[in-house]
Amino acid sequence: MEYIKNREEAALLLADRLEKYQGQLGVVLAIPRGGVPVAAPIAKRLGMPLEVTVSKKIGHPANPEYAIGAVSLDDVEVEEHINVPQEYVAAEVKRIRESLHRKYRLFMGNRQPVALQDRIVIIVDDGIATGKTLLSTVNLVRKQHPRKIIVAVPVAPPSAIERFTALVDEVVCLLVPPFFQAVGQFYQEFSQVSDEEVIELLQQQ
Repeated sequence: MEYIKNREEAALLLADRLEKYQGQLGVVLAIPRGGVPVAAPIAKRLGMPLEVTVSKKIGHPANPEYAIGAVSLDDVEVEEHINVPQEYVAAEVKRIRESLHRKYRLFMGNRQPVALQDRIVIIVDDGIATGKTLLSTVNLVRKQHPRKIIVAVPVAPPSAIERFTALVDEVVCLLVPPFFQAVGQFYQEFSQVSDEEVIELLQQQ
């Protein structure tokens, strides 16, 4: 297999590989927006609740593209040896968290996030490119003491698979192409996923 038709096909193929977890106490955690159409059929097949994870990097004051940490709804992670004023970090955390709460409410309404402690947590995206969002998600999930962390993605470069295999309990990936430039190049259909689509998929759960 060299290409995946679309996110729906990816979801079915990943669900086949994850079937051993069916009926166990777990949660499927989708990274929006592209991860949601992949995660929704997996959650249904495994009989697990579907959650979205909203987290965002904290950019360096001199270079916003350079991540110095990450913020989720109730947690924060900052690189230890970074020489940035505490006031800047605190202000960024507050600003980012407010926007994350808005986003979570948009996607999930008033539903409370599922507690991850002692659950099998399957983190799903539509592919790994730089891996920064996924890495911050893994680190933030780990702080909630799940029983197991599994990363399930349709496509990723070999370097990312190596990195995440060392960090989590299991990595399930359909395609690991040696010449990797972008996630979209390994899909026949790779359209943008809208907020409306995400909301609809989450409401069907």
